Amino acid sequence: MEHFGIESISRGAKSSISCDNSRKSIEIIKRNAKKTHFEDKIEIIQKDYKKVLNELGQRKFDIIFLDPPYKTNFGLEAIKIIIEKNMLKNGGIIVFETDREETYIDAVCENAEVIGIRKYGRVKLIFLRSKGEN
Repeated sequence: MEHFGIESISRGAKSSISCDNSRKSIEIIKRNAKKTHFEDKIEIIQKDYKKVLNELGQRKFDIIFLDPPYKTNFGLEAIKIIIEKNMLKNGGIIVFETDREETYIDAVCENAEVIGIRKYGRVKLIFLRSKGEN
């Protein structure tokens, strides 16, 4: 299982918050954090993403990475919440992983703009920011 929080810390991020509703996924993240000695740099939360976003709504982030289950609208819903709650620092970005050809981001969230797309096989990473930021 990939874990972008651990990868981010290994590349210099000061901290990471990881959330998943799956107990199995959380156990894997905890095990990998311990194996890499990053337990003190990763906050691991087992809850529904909407609850976590509402709890963290006052905090600001440089990067928010969304890797929702494919074939759901969880990522698009999360983007809308993140933008509405103004959770990005100035210049902050959202990285959204999806396998959909069309994401309908503009239709879901009129205040987010796509600033880049990278394709890796069938997977796309879509880079977004709040509209109006430089």
